Amino acid sequence: MIKLYFAPRTRAVRILWLLEELGLPYALERVDFLPPAKNFFAQRTPLGKLPTLEDGDVIMCESGAIVEYILERYGKGRLAPPVGTRERAQFLQWLHFAESTAFPPLGILVWLTLYRSDAEHQSALIQDARARAAMGLDFLAREMGRNTYLIGDDFSAADIMMGFTLVAARLLGILDDRFPTLQQYLGRLQARPAFQKAAAVA
Repeated sequence: MIKLYFAPRTRAVRILWLLEELGLPYALERVDFLPPAKNFFAQRTPLGKLPTLEDGDVIMCESGAIVEYILERYGKGRLAPPVGTRERAQFLQWLHFAESTAFPPLGILVWLTLYRSDAEHQSALIQDARARAAMGLDFLAREMGRNTYLIGDDFSAADIMMGFTLVAARLLGILDDRFPTLQQYLGRLQARPAFQKAAAVA
């Protein structure tokens, strides 16, 4: 059985949400999140990070890679377009955009404002990170257009990856009234029962 090391309001929410969407059995190992002020690998998991997934002899700790692994092994074609299609290319683009482009400036904001004691001296860096985070959201809003989800009207695991990023953006004050379509999109994601179950785990 899949074992997921989990702490609320971490990227582990993505994996729990995916497992719930797919209806897969899993064991949840709750751990207390340790702020990585001095050590990026400080969590009490086998790899020192959250999330960490154990599946037999497989141990992984990158949320995007874990999502792809679960889909390949257990998805049975669900929540991802077929390999080789145009929709698959879009899926992969958004799956990785969520973490590698949209999230980094948000991570910088968290680092500077929560994990350091000199935030008042970092105003230029903080403003730069906020501006770059907004640019990422602007790109997302333009490219999504009027689509219901990232891949047209079909919900996919790319939406799971993006949903966590948008929740973080809202908590940090980046996802605001400038982005009404993204707020509506996030509302649709948060209305899903699987999201609500994952977000409620404390």
